[in-house]
Amino acid sequence: MPTSTLTEVKIRSIDAPVGAIVTDLDASQPIAPEVILQLKQALRDRHILIFKEQQLSDEQLLNFSLYFGALFVPSDETPVLASKPGETPVVIPISNVDGGYTGTGELTFHSDHKWTPTPSSGSLLYALEIPSQGGNTYWLNTNLAYEALDKTTKERIADLQLITYNPFLRDRNAPRSLYRLDKNISLISPIFPHPLVRTHPESGKKHLYLDAATEVEIVGLEPEEGSKLIEQLRQHLNQPKFYYQHKWSVGDIVYWDNQATLHYRQAFDPNERRVLKRVSLAGSRPF
Repeated sequence: MPTSTLTEVKIRSIDAPVGAIVTDLDASQPIAPEVILQLKQALRDRHILIFKEQQLSDEQLLNFSLYFGALFVPSDETPVLASKPGETPVVIPISNVDGGYTGTGELTFHSDHKWTPTPSSGSLLYALEIPSQGGNTYWLNTNLAYEALDKTTKERIADLQLITYNPFLRDRNAPRSLYRLDKNISLISPIFPHPLVRTHPESGKKHLYLDAATEVEIVGLEPEEGSKLIEQLRQHLNQPKFYYQHKWSVGDIVYWDNQATLHYRQAFDPNERRVLKRVSLAGSRPF
């Protein structure tokens, strides 16, 4: 058993809309309470934390993650990435090798598990192998995106509820709908409306709680009106001033606040290997 406990770390904010780099930390070792609290404060303020040069087993990654919260566990009715009936892996391989998930293509800006009743509060993603080019991940500050809206739009969306439909209950090869326009098509999953403008449960800040390309529907609006509003908001989100691009290095762990950010992955060469491991943490009902 390790005999030393980490009692001091360095946290440096980066010149970007989100992010801080944490140094002098070995995530495989026990960490003192004051350091955990310091890291939680930094996550609240900067939305993503970047830990460099780590070497962890799956068990060590899980143990480190559990300092920050309980595990996210979906129900069978609301499957997520890597779900199988009665089981979702605790440590999920995000890779293009055998047994991995998400492949090699572009993944549009999204936050995880938004179609569940209590979406995850955050995730930790640990890099083991990276391609020579591509495969970078971008994180977008959804509070900045909300604050940049004009007053009229803020007032219009203040009390709206958004349904996000579960992409893991859709035919992956069928054309992707960005908005549920045809109400005659029966639903195949339970739905959980959440605020389009979400209040962060710790900071109290307002966040635009909307993915870039998942099928959605605004409660109480006619499809034409709702789809136009969502298209307008998605165009607003897609601005470089809101996001940070992370170029991975082997040994990086990025811990992100899923309640305050969206993330996007570049495509990369399928002939190269990209191997990361992810742990997701439990969240609360959005309000």
